[in-house]
Amino acid sequence: MARGRISRLSVRDVRFPTSLGGHGSDAMHTDPDYSAAYVVLETDAGDGLKGYGITFTLGKGTEVDWSRERGGAPGNSSHSECGVGPVGEAGRKASVEVTCGYEEQMLMHGYPAYTTSCAWLGYSDDTLKQLCAAALKDGWTRFKVKVGADLQDDMRRCRLIRDMIGPEKTLMMDANQRWDVPEAVEWMSKLAEFKPLWIEEPTSPDDILGHAAISKALVPLGIGVATGEQCHNRVIFKQLLQANALQFLQIDSCRLGSVNENLSVLLMAKKFGIPVCPHAGGVGLCELVQHLIIFDYISVSASLKNRMCEYVDHLHEHFKYPVVIKQASYMPPKDAGYSTEMKEDSVRKHQYPDGDVWKKLLAAQEN
Repeated sequence: MARGRISRLSVRDVRFPTSLGGHGSDAMHTDPDYSAAYVVLETDAGDGLKGYGITFTLGKGTEVDWSRERGGAPGNSSHSECGVGPVGEAGRKASVEVTCGYEEQMLMHGYPAYTTSCAWLGYSDDTLKQLCAAALKDGWTRFKVKVGADLQDDMRRCRLIRDMIGPEKTLMMDANQRWDVPEAVEWMSKLAEFKPLWIEEPTSPDDILGHAAISKALVPLGIGVATGEQCHNRVIFKQLLQANALQFLQIDSCRLGSVNENLSVLLMAKKFGIPVCPHAGGVGLCELVQHLIIFDYISVSASLKNRMCEYVDHLHEHFKYPVVIKQASYMPPKDAGYSTEMKEDSVRKHQYPDGDVWKKLLAAQEN
C-alpha cells in the first residue's frame, strides 16, 4: 500500500538550559546546554504519517549540524515476532526458540544500565552524595564519575563515591578526551586504587594508536579502555578493534549516521569479542539507543557479560515515548518507531532563541 511522499521538512533548534544546574558538566564541557537539531518529515499520506529525527549537540553545534541530520521514520513494532534465517526446518525451529528466549529475557528483566547522573564534574560534594544515596536506594549498582580536570579533586571525588557505593559495586571513570597519552597513563595509575572497571575517552577519539598504548599500559592495573561516542563511522571502530585499543566499545546512536552504520559496528564488535556498552544521555540518546542494544542482545551478541548501557536521568519528560527504567535496567519499548518524537509543547518552549524559556533567560542575562 502506498504511504505517500515527503511533502515538507522542518528543522528546529531545541536547547535546554542544563548548564544552570551543572548537568552534563565534564572535564571538556564545563557548562553545556543539552540541545538538538530536531527534524520532522511530513508526508502527503492521508493518515498524517511523519518521521522524526534528532542529532544531539551542546548548543552551538546545532548551528553547524544540519547536514548531518538523519530522520527516524516510524516503523512497525515487532516485539512479538521472532527472526528466522535461511535454515532448514529443524534449524528454523531452534532459531525461533532461542530468539524468543532472548526476547523473553528482555521483556522480564530488561537490559542492564549504569548511571552517570550522580557525578557530573560541576556537582558539589553534597549534591553528589545526595544523588548517589538516592540511586543506591533505587537499586543502581553501576556508577560513572567524571574525571580529568584536577587530579587531587578527582582523588577526593572518587574516594567519596567509592566509599558511598562500597567495594562490591561497579565504578567507571570518564575523562572526556582531556589527556595526552602519557598523562592518561600517569593519571589512571593514581586513580587505580578506586578499582574502576574502565577509563572512558582517555585521549583524543581519533588517536587510535594512543588508545592502544593506554590500553596496553593499563592492563597490569586491571583497568579497561572504553571509547567510541565520538567515532563517526565504522572505519574508526574497525581500526580501534584491530589495534586492540579498547576493551569496551561505545556506539552513539546520533554520532554514527543511520541505524545501518551502527549495526555494522555491532557486527564487528561481535567478531572481535568486544562488549558493546553504548553512550547515552544527552537529548534523546537513551530513547534511541535502547532499540540498538536490545537488537544487539537478541540478534547479534546473545550475551550480557560485561555489557551495560549508559543512562542519564535528564530531559526524558520532553519525549512522547520516553525510556522506561526498572531495577536499573532498560525495559523494551512497546511503541512503534525509533522513539525520537518530542512533545510539541516542549519543542515550542525550548526552541532557540524564540521559545518562552530562552526569551526569559536571554532577557535576564541582558539585565
